[in-house]
Formats: sequence, C-alpha cells, structure tokens
Amino acid sequence: MTSELIVESFALLLYTVAAAVLTAGGLAAEYASVQHYGSGEAVVALWLAALGGVMLYAGVYGLGYQKVLDAVHSS
Repeated sequence: MTSELIVESFALLLYTVAAAVLTAGGLAAEYASVQHYGSGEAVVALWLAALGGVMLYAGVYGLGYQKVLDAVHSS
C-alpha cells in the first residue's frame, strides 16, 4: 500500500509541475504577443497568442483541472 501511495503522489507531483510549466509558458507567450502587437508585428503576435492560448488551455484545464484537481478530490 505504501508503494502505491508513493507512485500516485509522484504522478500527482509530475502533473502539478507540468501544469505549472505550461501555464507559465502560456502566460509568457501571451505577454510576448502583446509586446509584438504593440510594436506592429501582427503576424508574430497572432502566432504567439495562439500558442499561448493552447498552452494555457493545456496547463490550466487539461492538466490542472482534469488531472490534478480530480486526483486531489478523489483521495
């Protein structure tokens, strides 16, 4: 039973770290998008906005909400 708890805790830790990294990367991409848009580079800004949106979705909803929060509530 202890080894199962360690494996589940380690998996939860990895999901939490991955969600944090994706969310931080998404925020950085969105910030860079705003900066590029302000300097007149609309195409780069749109690409960064799309990339940031996907990263935020994956980090906050895909991993954070569906994996981490679900694992915390089920235990």
